[in-house]
Amino acid sequence: MKTAALMLSLLLAGGTLVAEEGTVKSLLSKDLTGVPGKEVSMILVEYAPGASSPVHRHNAQALLYVLEGSIVMQVRGGTAVTLTPGQTWYEGPDDIHVVSRNASNSAPARYLVFLVKEKGAQILIPAQ
Repeated sequence: MKTAALMLSLLLAGGTLVAEEGTVKSLLSKDLTGVPGKEVSMILVEYAPGASSPVHRHNAQALLYVLEGSIVMQVRGGTAVTLTPGQTWYEGPDDIHVVSRNASNSAPARYLVFLVKEKGAQILIPAQ
C-alpha cells in the first residue's frame, strides 16, 4: 500500500517512479478541447522481468498499447489476457485492475496508457 501511495504521489507530481513494480512516467496531460472539465493523460509503464503493479483503478477510460515484451492484464470479473507488441486493451472507469504484470521472468515489457479523465483527477487509485 505504501508503494502504491508513492506511485500515486510521483505521478501527480509529473515525476518518474522506479520501484519493484516497474517504472511509471507521466508523458503528457492536456485539457480536451470542447469537453469542459475533461483531460487526457499519457503515461509510459516499463516492467522489469517478473514485475507487476498492485491492485488499482483509474476512474478513467484507459487505453493501453503494448510497445515491447508481453504483459498480462485482467480486471475484476474479466478473463486474464496476455498482450504482445502492437496489441491494445481497454479499462473502464469502474473497473478494478486486479492483474497487471510482465508475462516474462527474463525480458522487460513496455506499454503506453492513454487516460481520459476528469481534469485534475488522480491517475492511479489503490484498490482492494
